[in-house]
Amino acid sequence: MKHILSLCFCLILFVFISNAQLDKKVNIIPEPSQILMSDKSIFIEQQLEINFSTNISKENDFKNYIEEYFFKNLAFKKSNSKSKQTKINFTILSTKIDSIGKEGYFLKINKEGIFIEANELGGLFYGFQTFLQILPNEIFNKNRTAKIEIPECTITDYPRFKWRGLMLDVARHFFTKDQVKQFIDNMVKYKFNLLHLHLSDDEGWRLEIKSLPKLTEIGAWRPHRVGKWHNRTNAFSYEPKTYGGFYTQEDIKELVKYAKDRFVDILPEIDVPGHSTALLAAYPFLSCSQGNIDVGIGAPFISWETYPFLVSSKDNSLNPNNPLVYEYLDKIFTEIANLFPFEYIHIGGDECIKNYWENDKGIQELMKKENLKDLEMVQSYFTRKVLKIIQSKNKKLIGWDEILDGGLDTNAAVMSWRGSKGGEKASKEHHKVVMSPSEFCYLDYYQGEKTAEPFVYAGLRLSTCYEFNPVLSTMDPNYVLGGQGNIWSENISNQRSLEYLVWPRSMALAEKLWTKTENTSWNNFTAKVENHFQRFDITQTRYSTAMYDPIITTYRDAKNNLIADIKPEVSGLKIYYSLDESIPDNYYPPYTEPVLIPADVAHLKVVAYKNGKLVSKLLVIPIEELKKRAKK
Repeated sequence: MKHILSLCFCLILFVFISNAQLDKKVNIIPEPSQILMSDKSIFIEQQLEINFSTNISKENDFKNYIEEYFFKNLAFKKSNSKSKQTKINFTILSTKIDSIGKEGYFLKINKEGIFIEANELGGLFYGFQTFLQILPNEIFNKNRTAKIEIPECTITDYPRFKWRGLMLDVARHFFTKDQVKQFIDNMVKYKFNLLHLHLSDDEGWRLEIKSLPKLTEIGAWRPHRVGKWHNRTNAFSYEPKTYGGFYTQEDIKELVKYAKDRFVDILPEIDVPGHSTALLAAYPFLSCSQGNIDVGIGAPFISWETYPFLVSSKDNSLNPNNPLVYEYLDKIFTEIANLFPFEYIHIGGDECIKNYWENDKGIQELMKKENLKDLEMVQSYFTRKVLKIIQSKNKKLIGWDEILDGGLDTNAAVMSWRGSKGGEKASKEHHKVVMSPSEFCYLDYYQGEKTAEPFVYAGLRLSTCYEFNPVLSTMDPNYVLGGQGNIWSENISNQRSLEYLVWPRSMALAEKLWTKTENTSWNNFTAKVENHFQRFDITQTRYSTAMYDPIITTYRDAKNNLIADIKPEVSGLKIYYSLDESIPDNYYPPYTEPVLIPADVAHLKVVAYKNGKLVSKLLVIPIEELKKRAKK
């Protein structure tokens, strides 16, 4: 019995040590399928030897990427001797392992070296990204020590979904080719494999179409404005159009190659029939109104009170009754199909303004001729014709979930953004589905206490992102390709602003798209995020610390007193507050229970500390806002 108890104690001790190692040294996002930890470590010297299996060609871009990353980005030195230097071995398995698929991998770290094995190069690439995250954060510091300690471990890993995407809106704010490359580099660190480029909208056309040069000569430019979106004045005819830009076809070829080398596909989106002001500025005769149309500038022109039937003061939709519309779209999609090798082309289809359609005689005649009962069916008519164009290019069509509303051919795929209902309906009708519901996946939303964040029309906390599940119980999982986060750029004006909105919320989506639900844990995830914050500090990548901002709600008690309830989003926080207009710190009263807000209070001020350090913003919530929340 004593021996059995001793054995049990040793096993428990081993598990404890393994978990301690995991918490201390392994902070992998997204969480791998299986991690077996050891209590031992190895040390990596400054010199490295990299071995590639014979079925990885010397000329292969993968080999170049790996060597450049180690010897240029991380400043290791090539081993010039046969002494016992650290060896990193990349192997394509000669006998394929079905369980890990095309993107899975095996990673083993022990005293013999580092071994990454996979069925295909994509798996080796993701195994390498995992290995980079196992390395200590100091790896990105040029002044690091000569030896680097990492734990011995064995990892088996593969993705839950094959579509793991991020959408970048380059139409509202133009991101340069180099900025898009930087975005791709950051994506792949967290195993995203799909970049959705929103290339056209009311405020800009961003892709060179050689057969239609006015698209970029006119549609890519607008007068410059600084200030809040929808708080902008309309353009004047005399103003120079200096803001904007576009990608040449050579730029796109370069980006496609750059992405492919990092195992990322690029999905192009041309948003039609609505959101087409930039297109119509170049070719106004493709609209119902056929008048002079200027590229959008961020000034309001849509009445959202009438949603879902949107009414606009200007015509931003293509005329589905005009044969020239389809001729021009054929030219556009012909060139796009030749530029982008990915199997899908995104046609948008969202938020189509229909009041100009409603009053157009030609469309009324079209409805009678084609037996189209309402304007939703008119859009469906348009989508069917565009589907045939795209299919003629040997491509597949995907669009936002509005394309379902008037009926949809089963060959078309659906990207569900208006909640999950579009995805549920699409899967039941046997359409392929990409889940991107705004309440979980819209990364342009403010992300903490709204009085302390740049305000947009909705908020999205990190913890809510982490609740994302692309497959609901009411859906057929066989039709769900995966999911993606969307970054609309109406309120983004520079690269740093983009980074602030993307990180860390995209990490949550990455984990939900790669990792099986049963292997995910909110507390484990946030602990890993904190470690990645340290890495971002070293690499000077901007990120949001909004997860440290307490969540403040209010209610009225039985005596109609205003009560504030303050909850942390992550564990380990200590919250302090003031009601007397002074700025609280960790010597102020700690929050322990709901706080009564006296009648004379003007502001509730709140801060959060962790391990004795201020981690949150100073939150200053006016009494009017506190009262408003109690009503809700």
